[in-house]
Parts: sequence; structure tokens; C-alpha cells
Amino acid sequence: MSSTDSSWTAPRTSISGPTWSTRTSLLSAARREGWKQHFTPPGIRIMTIELLVLGDSSINRMVESVKLAEANGFDKVWLADERFYREVYSCLSIFAVNTSRVKLGPCVTDPFARHPALTAMAIATLDEISGQRAILGLGAGISGFGELGIVHNKPPRAIRESIALIRELLKGGQVDFQGEVIKFNDGHLSFKPVRSDIPIHVASNGPLGQRAAGAVADALIMEACGSVAEVQALKAEIVRGAQKAGRDPAEVKLVARLNACVDNDGRAARDVVRPGVARLLGRGSLKLATAEAEGLTLPADAVASVGPAPYAEGVKPYLKLLPLVSDRHVDAFTLAGTADEITEHVIALRKAGIDSIIIRPLASPGCSIDDTIRIFGTRIWPAVEAATPA
Repeated sequence: MSSTDSSWTAPRTSISGPTWSTRTSLLSAARREGWKQHFTPPGIRIMTIELLVLGDSSINRMVESVKLAEANGFDKVWLADERFYREVYSCLSIFAVNTSRVKLGPCVTDPFARHPALTAMAIATLDEISGQRAILGLGAGISGFGELGIVHNKPPRAIRESIALIRELLKGGQVDFQGEVIKFNDGHLSFKPVRSDIPIHVASNGPLGQRAAGAVADALIMEACGSVAEVQALKAEIVRGAQKAGRDPAEVKLVARLNACVDNDGRAARDVVRPGVARLLGRGSLKLATAEAEGLTLPADAVASVGPAPYAEGVKPYLKLLPLVSDRHVDAFTLAGTADEITEHVIALRKAGIDSIIIRPLASPGCSIDDTIRIFGTRIWPAVEAATPA
């Protein structure tokens, strides 16, 4: 994608005391009932909490986590479209029939392993099954590309073209789409989608992808966006893309995707997510606009000593970098610590401009994954909402 593609046009978004206790109880109850979907005035942006599930657990176990998230006020549940775990749309359909309120979608699918026309077909089907609760996460992708022999060509342009094609197909009717990367030859969906305006979130850590989101997406998801400085850099790219497209930047919601762990011992919680941060910094493939300026990169010789490692190997190759990963690194790229520490962290992100947080919950020595979900929903999030009114 060239530097001029931002103008691209398709071919065819510590409080204490009795008063606090009463208020948080009311907020928690209201959130569980999904009041935001029905009573939020137009133009008001209320911060939401969302759950990311990885398909490495049994279907039954994942369903229990999804139901727990819905019962504890989470607004959305995402399932990672990660090769080669359980198939994403099959699982999302099971989630749909076991829930009634949360929105559901892949986080994220890509235009290379699955053609965007097939994605349009799948997300429209999920929308019908779920009673119009489908959401679509779309990104450049990486998992399984090596095994499948996939070469991803011009990801930001492919994402733009994918969104344009998907939206046309969701409208119904015949579509002929001849993009630079994505092509669809005079076809149509052989059923009428329930909705033509299924929300589309773009996941990107790079400036070109973020500008693309500013131009055409409903929301931007950024992984490891856990610092105020990074949020400010993200906002600047969204504004740049939106203004180039003649669009109001406020139409694009900003979502931080963060690994999360909570424990009464904040250090223990940080130690749980530390290997993931070592991998993040050791791989160097995930762009972070402010990491170097903020002194959050690792020494080049230490990173080079790890060498290239297959994506599927996870954190193991990067464990030798752990002594270099400080609590400051952890706090910049994750949500980890005590409940009070995480609450203050999220409040800072909200004030910087983040609209939603997607957490991938991890278990600490003192808490299970379910405990993490429950604490976020019943303790952390009510405190954040009370401290940061819309």
C-alpha cells in the first residue's frame, strides 16, 4: 500500500463509602441487563469491556466462560481466528445459542486465509443465528500462513478492499469487485442477510492499517495499547485517516486489546503476563509507535540472540528475555496487578481516549481465569464507569 492510499476509494467506529457501594451495585446490575443497548443517548460514548477467547479449550469450557462474561456485564465476546485451534464460526454459533445479549465475532479474521466473500457469508449467517448480535474483526493475519503457504500482499489495501466488498455483499444483489488485491467476479450471496450494517472492527498496530480504519471502519482494535502515549499516537493516525476520507474521527471507536491478570499480589499478576511481553518485544513484528521513545524496547543484541522463531512456538523461544522485561514494560502493554491498580490503569486509558477494552484473561496463582472475568465485571468495571462518566 502506498503512502497515498489513505485517499483510496472503493471500486463499486479510590472511591469508598456507602454511596460508592450502592452506586457500583446499581451499575453492575444495569450492565448485566444490557441497559446500554437501549438507553444510551445518541453521541454518548460509554466505555465497554469485552472478552477474547482463544479456541484452545473444550467447547463446553469456552461456553462456560462466555456465559460468565455475559452474566458479569461484558458487552462483547470475541473468539480468536487462530490457526489451528477450533474453527471460529462453528464455535461462535454455539456461543450464540447459549447467550442472549453479548455481541459475538472473530478477533480477527483476515482476507488471505479466507476470501472476504466467504467472510461475508459467514458473518451474515452468524448474525442470523445470534439475533443480530454479530460483529466482525478484520486484520492482516499471521497465524498459519507459513503452514498454508500464504503470502500476504499489501495488507492495509487488502483490508480496505475487503471491507468494501463485504459491505456490498451484505446489502444483497449482484456484486462485481475488481480491487488491486481482492477480486470477486460478478456474484452474490444466495440468501438475504438480516443486516447490511454489521459493525466492522479493523485490528492494526501499524500506521497504514490504522489510517485505513480511520477511513472506513467502525472501530480500531490495537493490541498491547496499554499506555497513554500509545493511545495518543493511535488517535493521531485515526484522525489522519478519517480526515483524509472526509469523515468525522469520532465515528471510529478505539479499542485496546490487552492480556489481563489480577491478583491481590500485583507482582504475581505481572509475572503471569511477563512471558507474553517478552514475546511481544522479542518478535518485533507488532508495531508500537511510542515504545522506543518511551524506553520500552529491549536491547537489540538480546533480541537478536533469540533469532527468528515460528509463530506457533508461542512464548517458549523468548523466555530467555524475561530478566530484561521490567514491571514498566508489563504495565505499558498489559493490564496486570491488583484490582485497584488495574482500575487506575483503565481510567487513565479511558481519559486518553480508549472506548473499549478487550481482555484476554489469564489465571494468576491466586485467581482462576473465571475469577479474572468475574473481578473485571463486578469490581473493576463498575469503578471505572463511576470514575469516568460518559
